[in-house]
Amino acid sequence: MYHSRMTRGRKHPSLSAEAVDLVANRFKVLGEPIRIRILQELQSGEKNVTQLVESIGSTQPNISKHLRILQESGLIGRRQAGTAVYCYIADPTVFDLCDAVCASLETRLQDAGRLAAELSGGISRRRS
Repeated sequence: MYHSRMTRGRKHPSLSAEAVDLVANRFKVLGEPIRIRILQELQSGEKNVTQLVESIGSTQPNISKHLRILQESGLIGRRQAGTAVYCYIADPTVFDLCDAVCASLETRLQDAGRLAAELSGGISRRRS
């Protein structure tokens, strides 16, 4: 069921080893929670590093390290304005991927919640 729902209407050719590496690297880049938080912050518009440090609650060196990784992957861009560095979303399709993951997780959690409620109701009836 999961497989058919995800691939309905989509046919993807087999990928070369190099293409698979690129896809895996994109997922690796998005595998750090702080990078997801940075992308969420930038979704509303560009921000400078200081603003990101304050809103995320991390250190400047840590935020800068993650910004560099996001920039190297092509997900964000940077521009210099005097001494300030402003970051912005360079590849907004990253949010399509995030939306797909969130929708999948929501469905999974709803299914788990229904099962938990069913089990809980079954146990309650037995105790009565």
